[in-house]
Amino acid sequence: MDPRHATVPFANLVSQWRNSTSAAASVLSSTDGRWALVSTSVTALIAGSIAWLAAGTIPLDGMSRPSRERSLMPYELFMRLARQTSQGANYASFAPLGSSQQVSPVANTGPTALDYSLATERSGATEDSGVETRTITMDPGDTLVGALTDAGVSDDDANAAVVALSKNFEVRSLRAGQSFELTFQSEPHQLLTAPVAPQHTHVAQITYAPPPGSEDADSDFSDSVVDTAPTPAGKLLSISFSPSVEHEVTIARGANGAFTAQDQVKELKEKIHRAGATIDSSLYLAAMQAGIPADVVVQMIKMFSYEVDFQRDLKPGNSFEVLYSYYYTPDGQAAKQGDIKYAAMKIGGRTIALYRFDPKGPDGPDYFDANGQSAKSMLMKTPVDGARISSGFGMRFHPVLGYTRMHKGIDFAVPTGTPVMAAGGGIIKQEGWSNGYGNFMLIDHQNGYATAYGHLSRFSPGTHVGTRVRQGQIVAYSGMTGMATGPHLHYEIRINNQQVNPATVKMATGRRLFGKELVAFKNERTHILSEMAAMPLESKVADSGGDLRAAKD
Repeated sequence: MDPRHATVPFANLVSQWRNSTSAAASVLSSTDGRWALVSTSVTALIAGSIAWLAAGTIPLDGMSRPSRERSLMPYELFMRLARQTSQGANYASFAPLGSSQQVSPVANTGPTALDYSLATERSGATEDSGVETRTITMDPGDTLVGALTDAGVSDDDANAAVVALSKNFEVRSLRAGQSFELTFQSEPHQLLTAPVAPQHTHVAQITYAPPPGSEDADSDFSDSVVDTAPTPAGKLLSISFSPSVEHEVTIARGANGAFTAQDQVKELKEKIHRAGATIDSSLYLAAMQAGIPADVVVQMIKMFSYEVDFQRDLKPGNSFEVLYSYYYTPDGQAAKQGDIKYAAMKIGGRTIALYRFDPKGPDGPDYFDANGQSAKSMLMKTPVDGARISSGFGMRFHPVLGYTRMHKGIDFAVPTGTPVMAAGGGIIKQEGWSNGYGNFMLIDHQNGYATAYGHLSRFSPGTHVGTRVRQGQIVAYSGMTGMATGPHLHYEIRINNQQVNPATVKMATGRRLFGKELVAFKNERTHILSEMAAMPLESKVADSGGDLRAAKD
Protein backbone atom coordinates (compact mmCIF):
# COMPACT_ATOMS: atom_id res chain seq x y z
CA MET A 1 0.00 0.00 0.00
CA ASP A 2 1.17 3.49 -0.80
CA PRO A 3 1.98 5.26 2.49
CA ARG A 4 0.66 8.44 1.14
CA HIS A 5 -2.86 7.02 0.83
CA ALA A 6 -2.90 5.77 4.52
CA THR A 7 -1.52 8.99 5.97
CA VAL A 8 -4.09 11.32 4.46
CA PRO A 9 -7.23 9.86 6.23
CA PHE A 10 -5.48 9.71 9.59
CA ALA A 11 -4.41 13.33 9.27
CA ASN A 12 -7.99 14.26 8.47
CA LEU A 13 -9.27 12.41 11.59
CA VAL A 14 -6.79 14.15 13.79
CA SER A 15 -7.78 17.46 12.28
CA GLN A 16 -11.51 16.77 12.84
CA TRP A 17 -10.85 15.70 16.45
CA ARG A 18 -8.96 18.90 17.11
CA ASN A 19 -11.79 20.93 15.62
CA SER A 20 -14.43 19.07 17.78
CA THR A 21 -12.34 19.54 20.88
CA SER A 22 -12.01 23.20 20.18
CA ALA A 23 -15.76 23.48 19.57
CA ALA A 24 -16.58 21.60 22.78
CA ALA A 25 -14.15 23.72 24.72
CA SER A 26 -15.73 26.85 23.38
CA VAL A 27 -19.24 25.56 24.24
CA LEU A 28 -18.31 24.47 27.78
CA SER A 29 -16.58 27.75 28.34
CA SER A 30 -19.99 29.46 28.46
CA THR A 31 -22.85 28.86 31.00
CA ASP A 32 -25.56 28.45 28.36
CA GLY A 33 -23.55 25.81 26.57
CA ARG A 34 -23.02 23.71 29.66
CA TRP A 35 -26.82 23.76 30.52
CA ALA A 36 -27.78 22.79 26.98
CA LEU A 37 -25.47 19.74 27.16
CA VAL A 38 -26.94 18.57 30.47
CA SER A 39 -30.57 19.00 29.27
CA THR A 40 -29.92 16.98 26.11
CA SER A 41 -28.35 14.13 28.09
CA VAL A 42 -31.23 13.89 30.56
CA THR A 43 -33.82 13.87 27.76
CA ALA A 44 -32.05 10.97 26.05
CA LEU A 45 -31.92 9.01 29.30
CA ILE A 46 -35.68 9.38 29.93
CA ALA A 47 -36.60 8.40 26.39
CA GLY A 48 -34.49 5.25 26.66
CA SER A 49 -36.12 4.24 29.94
CA ILE A 50 -39.65 4.62 28.53
CA ALA A 51 -38.74 2.52 25.51
CA TRP A 52 -37.33 -0.21 27.74
CA LEU A 53 -40.50 -0.33 29.93
CA ALA A 54 -42.79 -0.44 26.90
CA ALA A 55 -40.86 -3.37 25.46
CA GLY A 56 -41.42 -5.33 28.72
CA THR A 57 -45.24 -5.14 28.42
CA ILE A 58 -45.39 -6.87 25.02
CA PRO A 59 -46.72 -10.53 25.44
CA LEU A 60 -44.39 -13.29 24.34
CA ASP A 61 -46.88 -14.51 21.73
CA GLY A 62 -46.90 -11.09 20.21
CA MET A 63 -50.70 -10.63 20.68
CA SER A 64 -52.10 -7.68 22.56
CA ARG A 65 -54.63 -8.24 25.37
CA PRO A 66 -57.42 -5.92 26.55
CA SER A 67 -56.28 -3.66 29.33
CA ARG A 68 -59.43 -4.45 31.35
CA GLU A 69 -58.06 -7.92 32.12
CA ARG A 70 -55.37 -6.18 34.12
CA SER A 71 -57.91 -4.47 36.39
CA LEU A 72 -57.54 -5.31 40.07
CA MET A 73 -60.54 -6.29 42.22
CA PRO A 74 -60.73 -4.98 45.80
CA TYR A 75 -59.95 -7.74 48.28
CA GLU A 76 -63.18 -7.14 50.25
CA LEU A 77 -65.34 -7.60 47.11
CA PHE A 78 -63.39 -10.71 46.11
CA MET A 79 -63.93 -12.35 49.53
CA ARG A 80 -67.64 -11.47 49.56
CA LEU A 81 -68.15 -13.10 46.17
CA ALA A 82 -66.09 -16.12 47.13
CA ARG A 83 -68.19 -16.67 50.29
CA GLN A 84 -71.40 -16.74 48.23
CA THR A 85 -70.37 -19.81 46.25
CA SER A 86 -72.33 -22.89 47.39
CA GLN A 87 -69.36 -25.27 47.45
CA GLY A 88 -66.76 -23.03 49.09
CA ALA A 89 -64.65 -22.67 45.94
CA ASN A 90 -60.91 -22.31 46.43
CA TYR A 91 -60.39 -20.16 43.37
CA ALA A 92 -62.38 -17.60 41.41
CA SER A 93 -62.34 -16.55 37.80
CA PHE A 94 -63.50 -13.03 37.09
CA ALA A 95 -63.51 -12.13 33.42
CA PRO A 96 -65.66 -10.06 31.07
CA LEU A 97 -68.59 -11.89 29.50
CA GLY A 98 -67.62 -13.89 26.45
CA SER A 99 -63.96 -14.08 27.45
CA SER A 100 -62.35 -17.34 26.52
CA GLN A 101 -59.41 -16.88 28.85
CA GLN A 102 -58.56 -20.05 30.74
CA VAL A 103 -57.78 -19.52 34.42
CA SER A 104 -55.95 -22.19 36.30
CA PRO A 105 -57.10 -23.10 39.80
CA VAL A 106 -55.23 -21.74 42.74
CA ALA A 107 -53.26 -24.38 44.55
CA ASN A 108 -54.77 -25.69 47.78
CA THR A 109 -52.56 -23.83 50.15
CA GLY A 110 -53.04 -21.53 53.06
CA PRO A 111 -56.60 -20.31 53.80
CA THR A 112 -58.24 -22.49 51.08
CA ALA A 113 -57.63 -25.70 52.98
CA LEU A 114 -59.03 -24.11 56.11
CA ASP A 115 -62.10 -22.90 54.20
CA TYR A 116 -62.82 -26.45 53.00
CA SER A 117 -62.46 -27.89 56.50
CA LEU A 118 -64.84 -25.31 57.96
CA ALA A 119 -67.38 -25.88 55.18
CA THR A 120 -67.45 -29.64 55.71
CA GLU A 121 -67.76 -29.18 59.45
CA ARG A 122 -70.76 -26.83 59.07
CA SER A 123 -72.56 -29.21 56.67
CA GLY A 124 -72.14 -32.19 58.98
CA ALA A 125 -70.01 -34.06 56.45
CA THR A 126 -66.47 -35.32 56.75
CA GLU A 127 -63.64 -35.36 54.27
CA ASP A 128 -63.66 -39.14 54.37
CA SER A 129 -67.41 -39.67 53.81
CA GLY A 130 -68.23 -36.79 51.44
CA VAL A 131 -71.90 -37.04 52.57
CA GLU A 132 -73.96 -33.89 52.95
CA THR A 133 -77.49 -33.57 54.36
CA ARG A 134 -79.90 -30.75 53.52
CA THR A 135 -83.48 -30.00 54.61
CA ILE A 136 -85.87 -28.35 52.17
CA THR A 137 -89.54 -27.29 52.38
CA MET A 138 -92.11 -27.19 49.59
CA ASP A 139 -93.40 -23.72 48.78
CA PRO A 140 -97.00 -22.91 47.76
CA GLY A 141 -97.57 -23.89 44.14
CA ASP A 142 -94.36 -25.91 44.01
CA THR A 143 -93.97 -29.53 42.92
CA LEU A 144 -91.67 -32.13 44.41
CA VAL A 145 -89.57 -32.24 41.24
CA GLY A 146 -89.26 -28.46 41.26
CA ALA A 147 -88.32 -28.38 44.94
CA LEU A 148 -85.63 -31.02 44.38
CA THR A 149 -84.06 -29.30 41.37
CA ASP A 150 -84.07 -25.98 43.24
CA ALA A 151 -82.07 -27.72 45.97
CA GLY A 152 -79.38 -28.78 43.49
CA VAL A 153 -80.66 -32.23 42.49
CA SER A 154 -80.13 -33.04 38.82
CA ASP A 155 -83.19 -33.31 36.58
CA ASP A 156 -82.61 -37.02 36.00
CA ASP A 157 -82.29 -37.84 39.70
CA ALA A 158 -85.31 -35.72 40.66
CA ASN A 159 -87.59 -37.36 38.09
CA ALA A 160 -86.34 -40.87 38.88
CA ALA A 161 -86.92 -40.36 42.62
CA VAL A 162 -90.47 -39.05 42.11
CA VAL A 163 -91.33 -41.94 39.77
CA ALA A 164 -90.14 -44.42 42.43
CA LEU A 165 -92.18 -42.61 45.09
CA SER A 166 -95.37 -42.61 43.00
CA LYS A 167 -95.43 -46.42 42.97
CA ASN A 168 -96.64 -46.60 46.58
CA PHE A 169 -97.46 -43.01 47.53
CA GLU A 170 -99.86 -40.37 46.16
CA VAL A 171 -97.41 -37.61 45.20
CA ARG A 172 -100.25 -35.15 44.51
CA SER A 173 -101.23 -35.33 48.18
CA LEU A 174 -98.06 -33.44 49.14
CA ARG A 175 -98.79 -29.91 50.30
CA ALA A 176 -96.85 -26.71 50.86
CA GLY A 177 -94.94 -26.78 54.13
CA GLN A 178 -93.94 -30.45 53.82
CA SER A 179 -90.24 -30.82 54.68
CA PHE A 180 -87.79 -33.26 53.13
CA GLU A 181 -84.33 -34.39 54.23
CA LEU A 182 -81.94 -34.88 51.29
CA THR A 183 -78.63 -36.75 51.42
CA PHE A 184 -75.94 -36.16 48.77
CA GLN A 185 -72.64 -37.83 47.95
CA SER A 186 -69.89 -35.39 47.03
CA GLU A 187 -66.20 -36.08 46.56
CA PRO A 188 -63.93 -34.00 48.87
CA HIS A 189 -61.53 -33.17 46.04
CA GLN A 190 -64.34 -31.35 44.24
CA LEU A 191 -63.75 -28.45 46.58
CA LEU A 192 -59.98 -28.42 45.98
CA THR A 193 -59.76 -28.60 42.19
CA ALA A 194 -61.39 -26.85 39.28
CA PRO A 195 -64.72 -28.59 38.57
CA VAL A 196 -65.61 -29.50 35.01
CA ALA A 197 -68.93 -27.84 34.30
CA PRO A 198 -71.56 -30.51 33.53
CA GLN A 199 -74.49 -29.96 31.23
CA HIS A 200 -76.75 -28.49 33.93
CA THR A 201 -74.09 -26.46 35.78
CA HIS A 202 -74.95 -22.79 36.21
CA VAL A 203 -71.97 -20.40 36.24
CA ALA A 204 -72.07 -16.87 37.61
CA GLN A 205 -70.18 -14.40 35.38
CA ILE A 206 -69.14 -11.35 37.38
CA THR A 207 -67.41 -8.22 36.09
CA TYR A 208 -65.98 -5.35 38.07
CA ALA A 209 -66.04 -1.63 37.17
CA PRO A 210 -62.74 0.16 37.94
CA PRO A 211 -62.94 3.37 40.00
CA PRO A 212 -63.10 6.73 38.17
CA GLY A 213 -59.75 8.06 37.13
CA SER A 214 -58.08 4.69 36.65
CA GLU A 215 -56.62 3.58 33.33
CA ASP A 216 -59.63 1.29 32.70
CA ALA A 217 -62.32 3.75 33.75
CA ASP A 218 -63.49 4.16 30.15
CA SER A 219 -63.72 0.42 29.41
CA ASP A 220 -67.06 -1.37 29.05
CA PHE A 221 -67.16 -3.04 32.47
CA SER A 222 -70.55 -3.75 34.06
CA ASP A 223 -71.57 -4.66 37.61
CA SER A 224 -74.12 -7.41 37.07
CA VAL A 225 -74.79 -11.08 37.68
CA VAL A 226 -75.91 -13.00 34.61
CA ASP A 227 -76.98 -16.28 36.23
CA THR A 228 -77.32 -17.11 39.92
CA ALA A 229 -78.95 -20.55 39.63
CA PRO A 230 -77.91 -23.09 42.27
CA THR A 231 -74.86 -25.25 41.71
CA PRO A 232 -75.52 -29.02 41.60
CA ALA A 233 -75.11 -30.44 45.09
CA GLY A 234 -73.73 -33.83 44.03
CA LYS A 235 -75.17 -37.28 43.58
CA LEU A 236 -78.50 -37.76 45.36
CA LEU A 237 -78.42 -40.71 47.76
CA SER A 238 -81.76 -40.55 49.59
CA ILE A 239 -84.88 -38.53 50.40
CA SER A 240 -86.86 -38.97 53.60
CA PHE A 241 -90.01 -37.26 54.93
CA SER A 242 -92.97 -37.87 57.23
CA PRO A 243 -96.38 -37.22 55.65
CA SER A 244 -97.90 -37.97 59.07
CA VAL A 245 -96.65 -38.78 62.54
CA GLU A 246 -97.10 -42.51 62.03
CA HIS A 247 -95.53 -42.72 58.55
CA GLU A 248 -91.87 -42.39 57.51
CA VAL A 249 -91.21 -42.46 53.74
CA THR A 250 -87.70 -43.06 52.39
CA ILE A 251 -86.49 -42.95 48.78
CA ALA A 252 -83.01 -44.50 48.50
CA ARG A 253 -80.57 -45.10 45.65
CA GLY A 254 -79.56 -48.74 45.29
CA ALA A 255 -76.22 -50.22 44.27
CA ASN A 256 -77.42 -50.29 40.66
CA GLY A 257 -78.20 -46.56 40.77
CA ALA A 258 -82.00 -47.01 40.71
CA PHE A 259 -84.29 -45.44 43.32
CA THR A 260 -86.75 -47.40 45.46
CA ALA A 261 -89.32 -46.00 47.90
CA GLN A 262 -90.39 -47.50 51.21
CA ASP A 263 -93.22 -46.40 53.52
CA GLN A 264 -92.47 -47.40 57.09
CA VAL A 265 -95.52 -47.39 59.35
CA LYS A 266 -94.66 -46.76 62.96
CA GLU A 267 -96.34 -49.02 65.48
CA LEU A 268 -98.51 -46.79 67.65
CA LYS A 269 -99.23 -47.59 71.26
CA GLU A 270 -102.62 -46.82 72.77
CA LYS A 271 -102.74 -45.23 76.21
CA ILE A 272 -105.85 -44.64 78.32
CA HIS A 273 -106.22 -41.31 80.16
CA ARG A 274 -108.61 -40.26 82.87
CA ALA A 275 -108.82 -36.51 83.38
CA GLY A 276 -111.14 -33.92 84.87
CA ALA A 277 -111.34 -30.41 86.22
CA THR A 278 -113.59 -27.77 87.73
CA ILE A 279 -114.98 -25.23 85.27
CA ASP A 280 -114.11 -21.62 86.07
CA SER A 281 -115.04 -19.92 82.79
CA SER A 282 -115.70 -22.42 79.99
CA LEU A 283 -115.42 -26.13 79.31
CA TYR A 284 -112.79 -25.55 76.68
CA LEU A 285 -110.46 -23.48 78.88
CA ALA A 286 -110.86 -25.81 81.85
CA ALA A 287 -110.11 -28.86 79.67
CA MET A 288 -107.05 -27.23 78.12
CA GLN A 289 -105.73 -26.27 81.56
CA ALA A 290 -106.12 -29.91 82.56
CA GLY A 291 -103.91 -30.83 79.59
CA ILE A 292 -106.61 -32.52 77.51
CA PRO A 293 -105.82 -32.37 73.76
CA ALA A 294 -107.91 -29.94 71.73
CA ASP A 295 -109.39 -32.61 69.46
CA VAL A 296 -110.69 -34.47 72.51
CA VAL A 297 -112.28 -31.26 73.80
CA VAL A 298 -114.05 -30.74 70.47
CA GLN A 299 -115.48 -34.23 70.59
CA MET A 300 -116.70 -33.67 74.15
CA ILE A 301 -118.52 -30.49 73.09
CA LYS A 302 -120.24 -32.36 70.26
CA MET A 303 -121.26 -35.14 72.65
CA PHE A 304 -123.01 -32.74 75.05
CA SER A 305 -124.22 -30.18 72.49
CA TYR A 306 -127.67 -31.88 72.31
CA GLU A 307 -128.26 -31.60 76.05
CA VAL A 308 -126.18 -28.66 77.27
CA ASP A 309 -126.35 -24.99 76.35
CA PHE A 310 -122.70 -24.06 76.87
CA GLN A 311 -123.51 -20.38 77.41
CA ARG A 312 -126.55 -20.54 79.69
CA ASP A 313 -126.19 -23.85 81.51
CA LEU A 314 -122.51 -23.74 82.54
CA LYS A 315 -121.67 -21.88 85.73
CA PRO A 316 -118.43 -21.50 87.73
CA GLY A 317 -118.02 -24.48 90.00
CA ASN A 318 -119.41 -27.03 87.50
CA SER A 319 -117.08 -29.91 86.76
CA PHE A 320 -116.41 -32.60 84.18
CA GLU A 321 -114.58 -35.91 83.86
CA VAL A 322 -113.49 -37.84 80.77
CA LEU A 323 -111.98 -41.24 79.98
CA TYR A 324 -110.31 -41.33 76.57
CA SER A 325 -107.52 -43.03 74.64
CA TYR A 326 -104.68 -41.53 72.63
CA TYR A 327 -102.05 -43.12 70.38
CA TYR A 328 -98.31 -42.46 70.67
CA THR A 329 -95.25 -43.27 68.56
CA PRO A 330 -92.45 -45.48 70.00
CA ASP A 331 -90.54 -42.33 70.98
CA GLY A 332 -93.54 -41.00 72.92
CA GLN A 333 -94.82 -38.43 70.44
CA ALA A 334 -98.60 -37.94 70.38
CA ALA A 335 -99.89 -39.22 67.04
CA LYS A 336 -103.68 -39.34 66.93
CA GLN A 337 -106.82 -39.36 69.03
CA GLY A 338 -108.51 -42.57 70.05
CA ASP A 339 -112.06 -42.83 71.43
CA ILE A 340 -113.80 -41.14 74.34
CA LYS A 341 -115.17 -44.06 76.35
CA TYR A 342 -116.89 -42.01 79.01
CA ALA A 343 -117.61 -38.37 79.77
CA ALA A 344 -119.67 -36.71 82.49
CA MET A 345 -120.63 -33.15 83.40
CA LYS A 346 -121.99 -31.97 86.74
CA ILE A 347 -124.26 -28.98 86.08
CA GLY A 348 -126.63 -27.37 88.55
CA GLY A 349 -126.83 -30.36 90.89
CA ARG A 350 -127.38 -32.95 88.16
CA THR A 351 -124.88 -35.23 86.43
CA ILE A 352 -125.03 -35.95 82.71
CA ALA A 353 -123.00 -39.12 82.01
CA LEU A 354 -122.49 -40.62 78.57
CA TYR A 355 -120.98 -44.01 77.64
CA ARG A 356 -119.65 -45.14 74.27
CA PHE A 357 -121.31 -48.28 72.91
CA ASP A 358 -121.44 -49.96 69.50
CA PRO A 359 -124.67 -51.95 68.92
CA LYS A 360 -123.02 -53.49 65.84
CA GLY A 361 -125.69 -52.02 63.62
CA PRO A 362 -125.61 -49.88 60.48
CA ASP A 363 -125.48 -46.64 62.51
CA GLY A 364 -122.17 -47.53 64.18
CA PRO A 365 -121.08 -46.54 67.72
CA ASP A 366 -122.96 -43.87 69.65
CA TYR A 367 -123.13 -42.33 73.14
CA PHE A 368 -125.89 -43.37 75.54
CA ASP A 369 -126.91 -42.37 79.03
CA ALA A 370 -127.04 -44.86 81.91
CA ASN A 371 -130.47 -46.10 80.77
CA GLY A 372 -129.52 -46.77 77.17
CA GLN A 373 -131.00 -43.56 75.73
CA SER A 374 -129.00 -41.94 72.90
CA ALA A 375 -127.51 -38.55 73.67
CA LYS A 376 -128.48 -37.26 70.26
CA SER A 377 -131.53 -35.17 69.74
CA MET A 378 -133.09 -34.40 66.44
CA LEU A 379 -131.35 -30.99 66.39
CA MET A 380 -128.31 -29.52 68.11
CA LYS A 381 -128.79 -26.52 70.37
CA THR A 382 -125.39 -25.02 69.48
CA PRO A 383 -124.17 -25.50 65.88
CA VAL A 384 -120.79 -23.76 66.51
CA ASP A 385 -118.01 -24.58 68.97
CA GLY A 386 -117.08 -22.22 71.78
CA ALA A 387 -119.80 -19.71 70.91
CA ARG A 388 -121.10 -16.84 73.06
CA ILE A 389 -124.76 -15.83 72.69
CA SER A 390 -124.72 -12.14 71.75
CA SER A 391 -128.44 -11.79 71.08
CA GLY A 392 -131.33 -14.05 72.10
CA PHE A 393 -134.76 -14.78 70.67
CA GLY A 394 -137.35 -12.00 71.13
CA MET A 395 -137.91 -8.26 70.79
CA ARG A 396 -134.78 -6.16 70.53
CA PHE A 397 -133.43 -2.87 69.20
CA HIS A 398 -131.97 -3.59 65.79
CA PRO A 399 -128.41 -2.18 65.66
CA VAL A 400 -128.55 -1.51 61.90
CA LEU A 401 -132.16 -0.50 61.25
CA GLY A 402 -132.33 1.65 64.38
CA TYR A 403 -135.71 0.54 65.76
CA THR A 404 -137.15 -2.29 67.88
CA ARG A 405 -138.40 -5.40 66.17
CA MET A 406 -138.69 -9.17 66.69
CA HIS A 407 -135.44 -11.13 66.55
CA LYS A 408 -136.46 -14.58 65.37
CA GLY A 409 -133.31 -16.51 66.14
CA ILE A 410 -130.17 -16.64 68.29
CA ASP A 411 -126.93 -14.85 67.46
CA PHE A 412 -123.65 -16.57 68.39
CA ALA A 413 -120.66 -14.21 68.50
CA VAL A 414 -117.78 -16.07 66.87
CA PRO A 415 -114.83 -14.93 64.73
CA THR A 416 -115.17 -14.90 60.97
CA GLY A 417 -114.34 -18.29 59.53
CA THR A 418 -115.60 -20.37 62.47
CA PRO A 419 -116.94 -23.72 61.19
CA VAL A 420 -120.77 -23.98 61.26
CA MET A 421 -122.23 -27.48 61.70
CA ALA A 422 -125.54 -28.80 60.45
CA ALA A 423 -127.79 -28.96 63.52
CA GLY A 424 -129.32 -32.16 62.18
CA GLY A 425 -129.32 -34.47 59.22
CA GLY A 426 -131.30 -33.29 56.20
CA ILE A 427 -131.26 -31.79 52.71
CA ILE A 428 -130.09 -28.28 51.78
CA LYS A 429 -133.09 -26.37 50.41
CA GLN A 430 -131.56 -22.92 50.00
CA GLU A 431 -127.98 -21.68 49.64
CA GLY A 432 -126.91 -18.21 48.55
CA TRP A 433 -127.61 -14.52 49.15
CA SER A 434 -130.82 -13.59 50.97
CA ASN A 435 -131.30 -9.86 51.67
CA GLY A 436 -130.48 -8.97 55.30
CA TYR A 437 -129.29 -12.52 56.04
CA GLY A 438 -126.36 -12.11 53.68
CA ASN A 439 -125.01 -15.53 52.72
CA PHE A 440 -127.79 -17.84 53.88
CA MET A 441 -128.43 -21.60 54.17
CA LEU A 442 -131.68 -23.46 54.91
CA ILE A 443 -131.67 -27.20 55.77
CA ASP A 444 -134.86 -29.29 55.75
CA HIS A 445 -134.90 -32.00 58.46
CA GLN A 446 -138.32 -33.43 57.46
CA ASN A 447 -141.40 -33.71 59.68
CA GLY A 448 -141.84 -29.94 59.40
CA TYR A 449 -138.46 -29.10 61.01
CA ALA A 450 -135.84 -26.88 59.40
CA THR A 451 -132.83 -24.82 60.49
CA ALA A 452 -131.49 -21.57 59.01
CA TYR A 453 -127.99 -20.02 59.14
CA GLY A 454 -127.29 -16.39 58.28
CA HIS A 455 -124.41 -13.89 57.81
CA LEU A 456 -122.10 -16.67 56.57
CA SER A 457 -118.73 -15.79 55.06
CA ARG A 458 -118.70 -18.80 52.72
CA PHE A 459 -120.10 -22.27 52.17
CA SER A 460 -118.22 -25.55 52.49
CA PRO A 461 -116.97 -27.14 49.26
CA GLY A 462 -119.37 -29.71 47.86
CA THR A 463 -122.50 -28.25 49.45
CA HIS A 464 -125.30 -26.98 47.21
CA VAL A 465 -129.06 -27.12 46.95
CA GLY A 466 -130.16 -30.75 47.07
CA THR A 467 -127.10 -32.01 48.97
CA ARG A 468 -127.83 -34.38 51.86
CA VAL A 469 -125.87 -33.53 55.02
CA ARG A 470 -125.44 -35.40 58.28
CA GLN A 471 -125.76 -34.03 61.78
CA GLY A 472 -122.59 -32.28 62.91
CA GLN A 473 -121.19 -31.94 59.38
CA ILE A 474 -119.46 -28.62 58.63
CA VAL A 475 -121.60 -26.91 56.00
CA ALA A 476 -120.46 -23.27 56.16
CA TYR A 477 -118.31 -20.70 57.97
CA SER A 478 -119.42 -17.72 60.04
CA GLY A 479 -118.99 -14.12 58.90
CA MET A 480 -120.72 -10.73 58.83
CA THR A 481 -122.40 -10.55 55.43
CA GLY A 482 -125.76 -8.82 55.07
CA MET A 483 -127.06 -6.52 57.83
CA ALA A 484 -124.48 -7.21 60.53
CA THR A 485 -122.32 -4.98 62.70
CA GLY A 486 -119.81 -7.71 63.60
CA PRO A 487 -118.90 -11.32 62.86
CA HIS A 488 -121.46 -13.80 64.21
CA LEU A 489 -123.83 -16.63 63.27
CA HIS A 490 -127.58 -16.08 63.13
CA TYR A 491 -129.26 -19.44 63.88
CA GLU A 492 -132.96 -20.26 63.52
CA ILE A 493 -135.11 -23.33 64.15
CA ARG A 494 -138.30 -23.41 62.08
CA ILE A 495 -141.30 -25.67 62.71
CA ASN A 496 -143.83 -25.67 59.88
CA ASN A 497 -142.05 -22.61 58.47
CA GLN A 498 -142.40 -20.62 61.71
CA GLN A 499 -139.35 -19.50 63.73
CA VAL A 500 -139.29 -20.83 67.31
CA ASN A 501 -136.94 -20.22 70.23
CA PRO A 502 -134.02 -22.68 69.89
CA ALA A 503 -133.34 -22.43 73.64
CA THR A 504 -136.76 -23.69 74.71
CA VAL A 505 -138.06 -25.89 71.89
CA LYS A 506 -138.47 -29.57 72.75
CA MET A 507 -136.74 -31.86 70.29
CA ALA A 508 -137.39 -35.52 69.57
CA THR A 509 -134.73 -37.75 71.11
CA GLY A 510 -132.61 -40.32 69.35
CA ARG A 511 -132.60 -44.10 69.50
CA ARG A 512 -133.10 -46.15 72.63
CA LEU A 513 -131.62 -49.59 73.38
CA PHE A 514 -133.80 -52.58 74.19
CA GLY A 515 -133.46 -56.32 74.79
CA LYS A 516 -130.07 -57.88 74.05
CA GLU A 517 -128.60 -54.55 72.99
CA LEU A 518 -129.49 -53.04 76.37
CA VAL A 519 -127.93 -56.00 78.22
CA ALA A 520 -124.73 -55.70 76.18
CA PHE A 521 -124.65 -51.97 76.84
CA LYS A 522 -124.98 -52.41 80.62
CA ASN A 523 -122.09 -54.88 80.59
CA GLU A 524 -119.96 -52.38 78.70
CA ARG A 525 -120.96 -49.62 81.13
CA THR A 526 -119.89 -51.78 84.11
CA HIS A 527 -116.52 -52.46 82.43
CA ILE A 528 -115.94 -48.73 81.81
CA LEU A 529 -116.75 -47.81 85.42
CA SER A 530 -114.38 -50.52 86.71
CA GLU A 531 -111.62 -49.25 84.42
CA MET A 532 -112.09 -45.70 85.69
CA ALA A 533 -112.03 -46.79 89.33
CA ALA A 534 -108.63 -48.41 88.82
CA MET A 535 -107.07 -45.28 87.26
CA PRO A 536 -105.87 -42.11 88.98
CA LEU A 537 -107.24 -38.75 87.87
CA GLU A 538 -104.58 -37.04 85.79
CA SER A 539 -104.13 -33.32 86.19
CA LYS A 540 -101.76 -32.83 83.24
CA VAL A 541 -101.66 -35.25 80.33
CA ALA A 542 -100.60 -32.97 77.46
CA ASP A 543 -99.28 -29.51 76.73
CA SER A 544 -102.04 -26.96 76.99
CA GLY A 545 -102.47 -24.24 74.41
CA GLY A 546 -103.75 -23.90 70.90
CA ASP A 547 -107.18 -22.89 69.76
CA LEU A 548 -110.40 -24.85 69.74
CA ARG A 549 -111.05 -24.11 66.09
CA ALA A 550 -107.56 -25.33 65.20
CA ALA A 551 -108.39 -28.83 66.37
CA LYS A 552 -109.36 -31.54 63.95
CA ASP A 553 -113.05 -31.99 63.24
